[in-house]
Amino acid sequence: MDARTILARLRDGETLREAEIFWFAEGLATGEVTDAQAGAFAMAVCARGLGPKGRVQLTAAMRESGRVLTWRLDGPVLDKHSTGGVGDCVSLILAPALAACGAFVPMISGRGLGHTGGTLDKLEAIPGYRTQISVDDLQELVADIGCAIVGASSDLAPADKRLYAVRDVTGTVESIDLITASILSKKLAAGLEALVLDVKLGSGAFMGTYEEALALAQALVDTAQGAGCMTTALITDMSQPTVPAAGNALEVIAVMEVLTSGDLSSPLAKLAQALGGEVLALGGLAADAADGEGRIAAALSSGEAADTFGEMVAALGGPHDFTDRWRDRLPAARVMVDVHPGEAGFIGQIDTRALGEVVVRLGGGRLKHDDKLDLAVGLSDIARLGERVDSARPLARIHAASEAAARAVAGDVRRAFLLTESAPVLPPLIHERIG
Repeated sequence: MDARTILARLRDGETLREAEIFWFAEGLATGEVTDAQAGAFAMAVCARGLGPKGRVQLTAAMRESGRVLTWRLDGPVLDKHSTGGVGDCVSLILAPALAACGAFVPMISGRGLGHTGGTLDKLEAIPGYRTQISVDDLQELVADIGCAIVGASSDLAPADKRLYAVRDVTGTVESIDLITASILSKKLAAGLEALVLDVKLGSGAFMGTYEEALALAQALVDTAQGAGCMTTALITDMSQPTVPAAGNALEVIAVMEVLTSGDLSSPLAKLAQALGGEVLALGGLAADAADGEGRIAAALSSGEAADTFGEMVAALGGPHDFTDRWRDRLPAARVMVDVHPGEAGFIGQIDTRALGEVVVRLGGGRLKHDDKLDLAVGLSDIARLGERVDSARPLARIHAASEAAARAVAGDVRRAFLLTESAPVLPPLIHERIG
Protein backbone atom coordinates (compact mmCIF):
# COMPACT_ATOMS: atom_id res chain seq x y z
CA MET A 1 0.00 0.00 0.00
CA ASP A 2 0.99 3.62 -0.39
CA ALA A 3 -0.51 6.91 0.75
CA ARG A 4 -0.97 8.33 -2.76
CA THR A 5 -3.16 5.44 -3.89
CA ILE A 6 -5.25 5.52 -0.71
CA LEU A 7 -5.74 9.28 -1.03
CA ALA A 8 -6.79 8.95 -4.66
CA ARG A 9 -9.39 6.31 -3.76
CA LEU A 10 -10.73 8.47 -0.98
CA ARG A 11 -10.79 11.55 -3.24
CA ASP A 12 -12.84 9.65 -5.82
CA GLY A 13 -15.44 8.60 -3.24
CA GLU A 14 -14.44 4.94 -3.04
CA THR A 15 -14.88 3.01 0.21
CA LEU A 16 -11.54 2.34 1.81
CA ARG A 17 -10.75 -1.18 2.94
CA GLU A 18 -10.08 -1.73 6.64
CA ALA A 19 -6.48 -2.70 5.88
CA GLU A 20 -5.96 0.61 4.05
CA ILE A 21 -7.27 2.63 6.99
CA PHE A 22 -5.05 0.72 9.43
CA TRP A 23 -2.06 1.19 7.11
CA PHE A 24 -2.65 4.94 6.91
CA ALA A 25 -3.01 5.26 10.70
CA GLU A 26 0.22 3.34 11.19
CA GLY A 27 1.88 5.61 8.64
CA LEU A 28 0.74 8.65 10.60
CA ALA A 29 2.27 7.17 13.76
CA THR A 30 5.58 6.17 12.19
CA GLY A 31 6.04 9.21 9.96
CA GLU A 32 5.78 7.30 6.69
CA VAL A 33 2.75 9.49 5.90
CA THR A 34 3.90 13.09 5.39
CA ASP A 35 2.21 16.19 6.80
CA ALA A 36 0.99 17.05 3.28
CA GLN A 37 -0.56 13.60 2.92
CA ALA A 38 -2.10 13.86 6.40
CA GLY A 39 -3.67 17.19 5.42
CA ALA A 40 -4.96 15.73 2.16
CA PHE A 41 -6.47 12.80 4.06
CA ALA A 42 -8.24 15.14 6.51
CA MET A 43 -9.60 17.28 3.66
CA ALA A 44 -10.79 14.22 1.71
CA VAL A 45 -12.57 12.83 4.78
CA CYS A 46 -14.25 16.22 5.31
CA ALA A 47 -15.40 16.29 1.70
CA ARG A 48 -16.27 12.63 1.16
CA GLY A 49 -16.73 11.06 4.59
CA LEU A 50 -15.88 7.53 5.69
CA GLY A 51 -19.35 6.29 6.64
CA PRO A 52 -20.25 4.59 9.97
CA LYS A 53 -18.14 1.49 9.28
CA GLY A 54 -15.09 3.45 8.17
CA ARG A 55 -15.48 5.74 11.18
CA VAL A 56 -15.26 2.76 13.54
CA GLN A 57 -12.28 1.40 11.63
CA LEU A 58 -10.41 4.73 11.79
CA THR A 59 -11.10 4.98 15.53
CA ALA A 60 -9.78 1.45 16.12
CA ALA A 61 -6.79 2.00 13.85
CA MET A 62 -5.71 5.16 15.66
CA ARG A 63 -6.23 3.52 19.06
CA GLU A 64 -4.12 0.54 17.99
CA SER A 65 -1.37 2.81 16.61
CA GLY A 66 0.05 2.96 20.15
CA ARG A 67 -0.28 1.48 23.60
CA VAL A 68 -3.66 0.56 25.13
CA LEU A 69 -3.75 0.87 28.92
CA THR A 70 -4.98 -1.71 31.41
CA TRP A 71 -5.77 -0.92 35.04
CA ARG A 72 -5.92 -2.74 38.39
CA LEU A 73 -7.71 -0.31 40.68
CA ASP A 74 -10.36 -0.51 43.41
CA GLY A 75 -12.79 1.71 41.51
CA PRO A 76 -14.03 2.33 37.98
CA VAL A 77 -11.97 4.17 35.36
CA LEU A 78 -14.20 6.98 34.07
CA ASP A 79 -13.83 10.04 31.89
CA LYS A 80 -15.61 12.93 30.17
CA HIS A 81 -14.95 14.66 26.88
CA SER A 82 -16.35 17.79 25.24
CA THR A 83 -16.57 18.40 21.51
CA GLY A 84 -15.28 21.92 22.14
CA GLY A 85 -16.57 25.40 22.64
CA VAL A 86 -15.69 28.86 23.92
CA GLY A 87 -15.22 29.31 27.65
CA ASP A 88 -15.75 25.57 28.08
CA CYS A 89 -13.63 24.54 31.08
CA VAL A 90 -15.86 21.87 32.62
CA SER A 91 -13.09 19.25 32.52
CA LEU A 92 -11.00 21.19 35.03
CA ILE A 93 -13.61 20.88 37.77
CA LEU A 94 -15.19 17.58 36.76
CA ALA A 95 -12.05 15.42 36.83
CA PRO A 96 -11.22 16.23 40.48
CA ALA A 97 -14.91 16.03 41.46
CA LEU A 98 -15.17 12.52 39.98
CA ALA A 99 -11.99 11.51 41.78
CA ALA A 100 -13.43 12.82 45.05
CA CYS A 101 -16.42 10.51 44.44
CA GLY A 102 -14.21 7.40 44.16
CA ALA A 103 -13.59 7.26 40.42
CA PHE A 104 -10.22 7.10 38.68
CA VAL A 105 -9.92 9.61 35.84
CA PRO A 106 -7.06 9.45 33.30
CA MET A 107 -8.27 12.47 31.34
CA ILE A 108 -6.38 12.61 28.04
CA SER A 109 -7.03 16.10 26.70
CA GLY A 110 -6.10 18.21 23.70
CA ARG A 111 -5.05 21.68 22.70
CA GLY A 112 -7.14 24.40 21.09
CA LEU A 113 -8.74 23.65 17.74
CA GLY A 114 -9.81 26.56 15.56
CA HIS A 115 -11.85 29.03 17.61
CA THR A 116 -12.21 26.71 20.61
CA GLY A 117 -9.90 26.65 23.60
CA GLY A 118 -7.86 23.61 24.60
CA THR A 119 -7.79 22.06 28.08
CA LEU A 120 -4.02 21.57 27.95
CA ASP A 121 -3.40 25.19 26.97
CA LYS A 122 -5.49 26.35 29.92
CA LEU A 123 -3.62 24.15 32.38
CA GLU A 124 -0.28 25.40 31.07
CA ALA A 125 -1.28 28.85 32.32
CA ILE A 126 -0.52 27.37 35.77
CA PRO A 127 3.23 27.87 36.30
CA GLY A 128 5.16 24.60 36.13
CA TYR A 129 2.20 22.38 35.22
CA ARG A 130 3.39 19.50 33.02
CA THR A 131 0.86 18.32 30.46
CA GLN A 132 3.17 15.71 28.95
CA ILE A 133 4.12 12.71 31.11
CA SER A 134 4.91 9.08 30.44
CA VAL A 135 2.21 6.42 30.46
CA ASP A 136 3.77 4.82 33.54
CA ASP A 137 3.72 8.15 35.39
CA LEU A 138 0.10 8.68 34.33
CA GLN A 139 -0.95 5.33 35.78
CA GLU A 140 0.93 5.96 39.02
CA LEU A 141 -0.52 9.45 39.43
CA VAL A 142 -4.09 8.36 38.74
CA ALA A 143 -3.78 5.47 41.21
CA ASP A 144 -2.40 7.84 43.87
CA ILE A 145 -4.56 10.99 43.47
CA GLY A 146 -7.53 9.74 41.47
CA CYS A 147 -7.17 11.96 38.42
CA ALA A 148 -4.69 13.47 35.99
CA ILE A 149 -5.43 15.84 33.12
CA VAL A 150 -2.62 15.49 30.59
CA GLY A 151 -1.93 15.21 26.89
CA ALA A 152 -1.62 11.96 25.04
CA SER A 153 1.93 10.69 25.34
CA SER A 154 3.77 9.43 22.30
CA ASP A 155 2.66 5.96 23.37
CA LEU A 156 -1.09 6.68 23.27
CA ALA A 157 -2.85 7.07 19.89
CA PRO A 158 0.17 8.64 18.16
CA ALA A 159 -1.69 8.62 14.84
CA ASP A 160 -4.28 10.98 16.30
CA LYS A 161 -1.59 13.33 17.61
CA ARG A 162 -0.34 13.84 14.05
CA LEU A 163 -3.78 14.24 12.54
CA TYR A 164 -5.02 16.50 15.36
CA ALA A 165 -2.29 19.07 14.75
CA VAL A 166 -2.92 19.07 10.99
CA ARG A 167 -6.68 19.52 11.36
CA ASP A 168 -6.30 22.70 13.42
CA VAL A 169 -4.48 24.55 10.63
CA THR A 170 -6.09 23.11 7.49
CA GLY A 171 -9.76 23.98 8.01
CA THR A 172 -10.71 20.34 8.59
CA VAL A 173 -11.97 20.44 12.17
CA GLU A 174 -15.70 20.17 11.41
CA SER A 175 -15.99 16.51 10.40
CA ILE A 176 -18.04 13.95 12.31
CA ASP A 177 -15.71 11.16 11.19
CA LEU A 178 -12.53 12.94 12.26
CA ILE A 179 -13.99 14.31 15.51
CA THR A 180 -15.31 10.87 16.49
CA ALA A 181 -12.10 9.03 15.68
CA SER A 182 -9.95 11.66 17.40
CA ILE A 183 -11.93 11.73 20.64
CA LEU A 184 -12.52 8.03 20.97
CA SER A 185 -9.10 6.75 19.88
CA LYS A 186 -7.51 8.55 22.84
CA LYS A 187 -10.28 7.68 25.27
CA LEU A 188 -10.37 4.00 24.33
CA ALA A 189 -6.57 3.79 24.45
CA ALA A 190 -6.81 5.00 28.06
CA GLY A 191 -8.69 1.85 29.02
CA LEU A 192 -11.95 3.45 30.13
CA GLU A 193 -14.89 1.56 31.57
CA ALA A 194 -17.39 4.39 31.05
CA LEU A 195 -17.45 7.75 29.31
CA VAL A 196 -19.77 10.75 29.20
CA LEU A 197 -19.68 13.10 26.21
CA ASP A 198 -20.54 16.78 26.19
CA VAL A 199 -21.66 17.57 22.63
CA LYS A 200 -21.95 21.31 22.18
CA LEU A 201 -24.72 22.99 20.17
CA GLY A 202 -24.88 26.64 19.18
CA SER A 203 -22.94 29.55 17.75
CA GLY A 204 -19.72 28.66 19.57
CA ALA A 205 -19.75 24.95 18.71
CA PHE A 206 -18.43 23.08 15.70
CA MET A 207 -21.98 21.73 15.32
CA GLY A 208 -24.15 24.81 14.86
CA THR A 209 -27.51 23.10 14.29
CA TYR A 210 -29.46 20.61 16.35
CA GLU A 211 -29.36 18.05 13.53
CA GLU A 212 -25.55 18.26 13.32
CA ALA A 213 -25.11 17.97 17.08
CA LEU A 214 -27.50 15.01 17.24
CA ALA A 215 -25.67 13.24 14.41
CA LEU A 216 -22.32 13.73 16.15
CA ALA A 217 -23.65 12.62 19.54
CA GLN A 218 -25.17 9.48 18.03
CA ALA A 219 -21.98 8.71 16.08
CA LEU A 220 -19.87 9.05 19.22
CA VAL A 221 -22.17 6.93 21.38
CA ASP A 222 -22.59 4.22 18.74
CA THR A 223 -18.86 4.01 18.06
CA ALA A 224 -17.87 3.94 21.74
CA GLN A 225 -20.57 1.42 22.67
CA GLY A 226 -19.51 -0.72 19.74
CA ALA A 227 -15.98 -0.72 21.14
CA GLY A 228 -17.24 -1.93 24.54
CA CYS A 229 -17.18 1.35 26.49
CA MET A 230 -20.44 2.33 28.24
CA THR A 231 -21.20 5.82 26.98
CA THR A 232 -23.80 8.55 27.30
CA ALA A 233 -23.86 11.93 25.56
CA LEU A 234 -25.51 15.17 26.61
CA ILE A 235 -26.20 17.83 23.98
CA THR A 236 -25.49 21.09 25.81
CA ASP A 237 -25.80 24.75 24.98
CA MET A 238 -22.99 26.75 23.36
CA SER A 239 -24.99 29.78 22.23
CA GLN A 240 -22.84 31.72 24.71
CA PRO A 241 -19.55 30.95 26.49
CA THR A 242 -19.94 28.43 29.31
CA VAL A 243 -18.21 30.84 31.68
CA PRO A 244 -18.10 34.63 31.21
CA ALA A 245 -14.50 34.40 30.02
CA ALA A 246 -12.53 33.18 27.01
CA GLY A 247 -8.78 32.72 27.15
CA ASN A 248 -6.47 30.33 28.93
CA ALA A 249 -5.58 31.93 32.28
CA LEU A 250 -8.93 33.73 32.41
CA GLU A 251 -10.81 30.43 32.20
CA VAL A 252 -8.65 28.92 34.94
CA ILE A 253 -9.72 31.88 37.09
CA ALA A 254 -13.37 31.04 36.39
CA VAL A 255 -12.71 27.42 37.38
CA MET A 256 -10.99 28.35 40.62
CA GLU A 257 -13.82 30.71 41.56
CA VAL A 258 -16.24 27.76 41.38
CA LEU A 259 -13.93 25.25 43.05
CA THR A 260 -13.03 27.49 45.98
CA SER A 261 -16.44 29.10 46.55
CA GLY A 262 -18.63 26.01 46.70
CA ASP A 263 -21.24 27.92 44.65
CA LEU A 264 -23.30 25.44 42.60
CA SER A 265 -25.49 27.96 40.75
CA SER A 266 -23.26 28.78 37.76
CA PRO A 267 -23.68 27.08 34.36
CA LEU A 268 -20.18 25.61 34.86
CA ALA A 269 -21.13 23.94 38.13
CA LYS A 270 -24.50 22.76 36.77
CA LEU A 271 -22.87 21.16 33.71
CA ALA A 272 -20.30 19.43 35.91
CA GLN A 273 -23.08 18.01 38.07
CA ALA A 274 -25.13 16.77 35.10
CA LEU A 275 -22.19 15.20 33.24
CA GLY A 276 -20.68 13.77 36.40
CA GLY A 277 -24.00 12.28 37.47
CA GLU A 278 -24.30 10.42 34.18
CA VAL A 279 -20.84 8.86 34.27
CA LEU A 280 -20.97 7.99 37.98
CA ALA A 281 -24.16 6.04 37.27
CA LEU A 282 -22.56 4.28 34.29
CA GLY A 283 -19.57 3.36 36.44
CA GLY A 284 -21.63 1.98 39.30
CA LEU A 285 -20.72 4.70 41.82
CA ALA A 286 -24.26 6.10 41.89
CA ALA A 287 -27.70 4.52 41.81
CA ASP A 288 -28.74 6.71 38.89
CA ALA A 289 -27.84 10.04 37.27
CA ALA A 290 -29.74 12.07 39.87
CA ASP A 291 -27.88 10.35 42.69
CA GLY A 292 -24.63 10.98 40.83
CA GLU A 293 -25.44 14.68 40.47
CA GLY A 294 -25.88 14.91 44.22
CA ARG A 295 -22.50 13.28 44.80
CA ILE A 296 -20.75 15.70 42.44
CA ALA A 297 -22.52 18.63 44.13
CA ALA A 298 -21.27 17.43 47.52
CA ALA A 299 -17.69 17.10 46.23
CA LEU A 300 -17.79 20.68 44.89
CA SER A 301 -19.52 22.33 47.86
CA SER A 302 -17.41 20.56 50.49
CA GLY A 303 -14.10 21.59 48.96
CA GLU A 304 -13.01 17.99 48.28
CA ALA A 305 -12.85 18.63 44.53
CA ALA A 306 -10.71 21.74 45.10
CA ASP A 307 -8.34 19.78 47.34
CA THR A 308 -7.99 17.04 44.72
CA PHE A 309 -7.36 19.63 42.01
CA GLY A 310 -4.61 21.15 44.14
CA GLU A 311 -3.01 17.74 44.68
CA MET A 312 -3.06 17.08 40.94
CA VAL A 313 -1.52 20.47 40.13
CA ALA A 314 1.28 19.93 42.64
CA ALA A 315 1.96 16.37 41.44
CA LEU A 316 2.28 17.63 37.87
CA GLY A 317 4.80 20.33 38.72
CA GLY A 318 2.57 23.26 39.59
CA PRO A 319 2.62 25.34 42.80
CA HIS A 320 1.87 23.39 45.99
CA ASP A 321 -0.23 26.31 47.27
CA PHE A 322 -2.16 26.90 44.05
CA THR A 323 -5.67 26.49 45.50
CA ASP A 324 -4.82 29.07 48.19
CA ARG A 325 -2.90 31.58 46.05
CA TRP A 326 -4.18 31.04 42.51
CA ARG A 327 -4.85 34.74 41.94
CA ASP A 328 -1.15 35.44 42.44
CA ARG A 329 0.08 32.49 40.39
CA LEU A 330 -1.67 33.01 37.05
CA PRO A 331 -0.31 35.31 34.33
CA ALA A 332 -2.04 38.64 33.69
CA ALA A 333 -2.18 40.69 30.49
CA ARG A 334 -0.51 44.09 30.34
CA VAL A 335 -3.59 45.91 29.00
CA MET A 336 -7.28 45.68 29.94
CA VAL A 337 -9.93 47.57 27.95
CA ASP A 338 -13.70 47.54 28.42
CA VAL A 339 -15.88 47.36 25.31
CA HIS A 340 -19.19 49.19 25.75
CA PRO A 341 -22.26 48.95 23.50
CA GLY A 342 -23.24 51.80 21.22
CA GLU A 343 -26.56 52.03 23.04
CA ALA A 344 -28.25 50.34 26.00
CA GLY A 345 -30.15 47.10 25.53
CA PHE A 346 -30.46 43.43 26.37
CA ILE A 347 -28.12 40.79 24.99
CA GLY A 348 -30.39 38.99 22.54
CA GLN A 349 -27.83 36.93 20.64
CA ILE A 350 -24.08 36.24 20.80
CA ASP A 351 -21.81 35.18 17.96
CA THR A 352 -19.78 32.99 20.30
CA ARG A 353 -17.49 31.73 17.56
CA ALA A 354 -16.52 35.33 16.82
CA LEU A 355 -15.49 35.78 20.46
CA GLY A 356 -13.33 32.67 20.18
CA GLU A 357 -11.71 34.07 17.06
CA VAL A 358 -10.96 37.30 18.95
CA VAL A 359 -8.97 35.26 21.48
CA VAL A 360 -7.03 33.67 18.62
CA ARG A 361 -6.27 37.09 17.11
CA LEU A 362 -5.04 38.34 20.49
CA GLY A 363 -2.55 35.46 20.55
CA GLY A 364 -4.46 33.09 22.82
CA GLY A 365 -5.05 30.53 20.04
CA ARG A 366 -3.16 29.11 17.09
CA LEU A 367 -3.09 30.09 13.45
CA LYS A 368 -0.20 27.64 12.85
CA HIS A 369 0.37 24.41 14.78
CA ASP A 370 3.69 25.63 16.21
CA ASP A 371 2.42 29.07 17.31
CA LYS A 372 3.47 30.03 20.86
CA LEU A 373 0.44 31.17 22.85
CA ASP A 374 0.07 34.20 25.07
CA LEU A 375 -1.72 32.47 27.94
CA ALA A 376 -2.77 35.72 29.64
CA VAL A 377 -4.84 37.30 26.85
CA GLY A 378 -8.54 36.91 26.15
CA LEU A 379 -11.90 38.23 27.28
CA SER A 380 -13.45 38.45 30.73
CA ASP A 381 -16.71 39.80 32.17
CA ILE A 382 -18.53 38.67 29.02
CA ALA A 383 -22.18 39.72 29.18
CA ARG A 384 -24.68 36.86 29.28
CA LEU A 385 -27.78 36.33 27.15
CA GLY A 386 -30.63 38.35 28.60
CA GLU A 387 -28.34 40.68 30.54
CA ARG A 388 -28.79 44.44 30.17
CA VAL A 389 -25.73 46.36 29.01
CA ASP A 390 -25.10 50.11 28.88
CA SER A 391 -22.41 52.70 29.55
CA ALA A 392 -21.91 51.23 33.03
CA ARG A 393 -22.06 47.54 32.09
CA PRO A 394 -19.70 46.70 29.20
CA LEU A 395 -20.12 43.88 26.71
CA ALA A 396 -16.76 42.42 27.75
CA ARG A 397 -13.29 43.32 28.95
CA ILE A 398 -10.36 42.73 26.58
CA HIS A 399 -7.09 41.45 28.06
CA ALA A 400 -4.31 42.16 25.56
CA ALA A 401 -0.56 42.46 25.24
CA SER A 402 -0.81 46.06 23.96
CA GLU A 403 -3.23 48.93 23.46
CA ALA A 404 -2.96 48.41 19.70
CA ALA A 405 -3.91 44.75 19.97
CA ALA A 406 -6.93 45.64 22.09
CA ARG A 407 -8.07 48.34 19.65
CA ALA A 408 -7.71 45.94 16.73
CA VAL A 409 -10.32 43.54 18.12
CA ALA A 410 -12.67 45.93 19.92
CA GLY A 411 -14.95 46.25 16.89
CA ASP A 412 -15.13 42.47 16.49
CA VAL A 413 -16.18 42.12 20.13
CA ARG A 414 -18.90 44.75 19.72
CA ARG A 415 -20.23 43.15 16.53
CA ALA A 416 -20.46 39.74 18.23
CA PHE A 417 -23.40 40.94 20.36
CA LEU A 418 -26.91 41.60 19.07
CA LEU A 419 -28.90 43.89 21.36
CA THR A 420 -32.69 43.80 21.74
CA GLU A 421 -35.21 46.04 23.48
CA SER A 422 -36.42 43.24 25.75
CA ALA A 423 -34.80 40.20 27.28
CA PRO A 424 -34.90 37.08 25.03
CA VAL A 425 -36.11 33.60 25.95
CA LEU A 426 -33.01 31.80 27.21
CA PRO A 427 -32.01 28.43 25.72
CA PRO A 428 -31.84 25.38 28.00
CA LEU A 429 -28.43 24.44 29.37
CA ILE A 430 -29.00 20.78 28.41
CA HIS A 431 -30.93 20.05 25.23
CA GLU A 432 -31.01 16.26 25.13
CA ARG A 433 -29.53 13.03 26.45
CA ILE A 434 -28.31 10.33 24.02
CA GLY A 435 -27.47 6.82 25.18
